[in-house]
Amino acid sequence: MLREIAHPLAYAEALLAQFSSLSRAADGAALMEDFIRGVARLSDCELVQLYLCDASHTRLELDIECLEDHLHFRDHGGLPSDYHDEQLLQYALRQNRVVCLDAVGESLHETRFLPPRAMPWQSLLCVPLVNSQDDTKGLLLCASAEHLDLQGFAQSLAQLGAFALRQMHLLRRPCRPVEEHVLPTTHLPQGNGFGLIGKSAAMRKTCALISKVLHSPFTVLLQGETGTGKEVVARAIHDHGQRRSKAYIVQNCAAVPENLLESELFGYRKGAFTGADRDRAGLFDAANGGTLLLDEIGDMPLALQAKLLRVLQEGEIRPLGSNDTHTVDVRIIAATHRDLKKLMEEGRFREDLYYRLAQFPILLPALRQREGDIIELARHFADKACTLLQCDPVCWSAAALDHLAAYGFPGNIRELKSIVERAVLLCEGGELLVEHFALHIDTPSERGRVGLRERLAQIERRLLVDCLRENNGNKTRAARELGLPLRTLLYRLSRLKVERKDFDD
Repeated sequence: MLREIAHPLAYAEALLAQFSSLSRAADGAALMEDFIRGVARLSDCELVQLYLCDASHTRLELDIECLEDHLHFRDHGGLPSDYHDEQLLQYALRQNRVVCLDAVGESLHETRFLPPRAMPWQSLLCVPLVNSQDDTKGLLLCASAEHLDLQGFAQSLAQLGAFALRQMHLLRRPCRPVEEHVLPTTHLPQGNGFGLIGKSAAMRKTCALISKVLHSPFTVLLQGETGTGKEVVARAIHDHGQRRSKAYIVQNCAAVPENLLESELFGYRKGAFTGADRDRAGLFDAANGGTLLLDEIGDMPLALQAKLLRVLQEGEIRPLGSNDTHTVDVRIIAATHRDLKKLMEEGRFREDLYYRLAQFPILLPALRQREGDIIELARHFADKACTLLQCDPVCWSAAALDHLAAYGFPGNIRELKSIVERAVLLCEGGELLVEHFALHIDTPSERGRVGLRERLAQIERRLLVDCLRENNGNKTRAARELGLPLRTLLYRLSRLKVERKDFDD
């Protein structure tokens, strides 16, 4: 790690002393001051800046700056607070890559975030700061007016910065009184190789399908009920595939009016319509080499479906107002909670587009079909909520876990996440209890005593409904999967009063 540094032994001693000094800081202000001055000494740079992401990870703000050994807290109002406006910072943050420039003045990158000075900046090092969950929390930037080789400092400064942020989190976290009984905490559940949490048979099947399509160019169609995590799975496919170093872009087809969606996807040329005063690249161009997720593809207008089919077949796009086409290399992942085959029958979705999109379909299981995963997901969301709120981790009462496991979760994972986050906010004693969850579950006293025959009928009805939902309402395929004659299945559906609305999303 220190091979590229001129005096590695002296640097190692200074770095160790800096770690030791940060560990003894008594408050956050002293910690940040010690850290930023220490980085300036270690790197021998005149400028050191620390940028931190906000809780939503959509804004990047300058937290502290050390210029010529003087600390400054720059006015955030006069500085772009959205890192999308600064390409160099955006690249380092989004791609989690170190940026090192030894000729800043000759670089094509905009460096408006650097303070102006008489001597122009020559050398620059931008290092992402990552926490223990591999989330990028900010950037550490060093700059000098001299030509310095700063690349060798990147790894050690990244570790020092991560340690400083961790210490800051510990100092800001509210402490319990000494005499208060500290409740035991549970460990964060371990996800699988794709970062998806859950060990149920349904999730193992889903992960097996993901592993098959990761390194192929096939278009993926993600289907499932609302809230089953289709966007999370799409992100996992991108992050663990060959295109992970390229752009990942999401477009919700239902969130944009029809007349704007085409220009968003394909871009336009100056003069294409009123208000088009310049050329603008579309999302296909922005995602070139990477992945484009088309969420709610079932809501895409028919006229636009034909243009999308052209992109899938030929890899060519034509911006609005242009006579020329050009090729793009984009992996398409489509997602929907709607029954596309039913939309095809109604004439609202192109049949040829469906079969082109469904090269590799993946049906995501509903939360009620993922036996045992509710508890793991709940603990994960509770831990994330505690981290966001900067409070001590909470533990779970057995009654609260049983309460969650007994609920059907019609809103799936999205509903579970919201319920757990609300419970963490309501929790004051460090333990999540049943009363912290606003769930309505019929108790035996509310629904009367249920005999064995009625309980078995309820289980059989749920099994039939889930199987029909998985097979998009096709009774022949459902009967084959259940190992029943079709006539027997129809009889049981009639006896249990299962109607189409029960399994048709």
